[in-house]
Amino acid sequence: MKLSVLGCAGSFPGPDSPCSSYIVEADGFRLLLDFGNGAMGALQRHPAGLHGIDAIMLSHLHLDHMTDACVYMVVRRYDPDGKHPPLPLYGPAGAGERIASMYGPEEGVGGSVEDVYDVKTLQPGRFAVGPFTVEVARVNHPVETFGVRIEHGDTAMAYSADTGRTDALVKLARDVDLFLCEASYLEDKPHPPDLHLTGFEAGEYATQAHARRLVLTHFVKAWGDPEQSLEEARRSFAGPIDLAYAGAEYSI
Repeated sequence: MKLSVLGCAGSFPGPDSPCSSYIVEADGFRLLLDFGNGAMGALQRHPAGLHGIDAIMLSHLHLDHMTDACVYMVVRRYDPDGKHPPLPLYGPAGAGERIASMYGPEEGVGGSVEDVYDVKTLQPGRFAVGPFTVEVARVNHPVETFGVRIEHGDTAMAYSADTGRTDALVKLARDVDLFLCEASYLEDKPHPPDLHLTGFEAGEYATQAHARRLVLTHFVKAWGDPEQSLEEARRSFAGPIDLAYAGAEYSI
């Protein structure tokens, strides 16, 4: 598998990155994992381009994880070369309605997204997406949010999505080759519970899960320093740790 980071900023676009969006690919199949603000620009710089995505999965319906799934409607609906077949889009209940309401009604189209997306509602459990075996589980966030485990052959990765403390991460990340985990807050600054993790907490979950590698993401640079998050994670996880950045690529 290969993981490409289109965006790793949390809550709102950062000075050097769009919001959360990642491409996981294997056997020529590309799964877009979240599609936050600004990610469509980064997608056009990626080898996949605008039309190289085979499926989309939205971990939850906060804007910084799904806004560009709305503007992507234009790409597939109004391409001068012709409309494209509906693209599989996996998301929490109401994902299609959320995208349609943001896009707004159009004459002759109404509020439907069915011509653009084949919307599939996520439920906890395991299922196939292209060549991948995917497992999703609810994590600890104010709206319905799913952490994700993706397996391909003998390799596996996990994605925390947005979450506060939760044991669900230990199962999702058990023995993975790469754990992509949010680290929005810093240990020495006040922050609300049940919303996001610190780098230290991300490291704790990576250790409990016996993950082989930890990649920290979802940075809110206006509120903290990713380098400090890295130092926090090093206190709780002894394995290799990276800071995600827009344009980063990881072989899994």
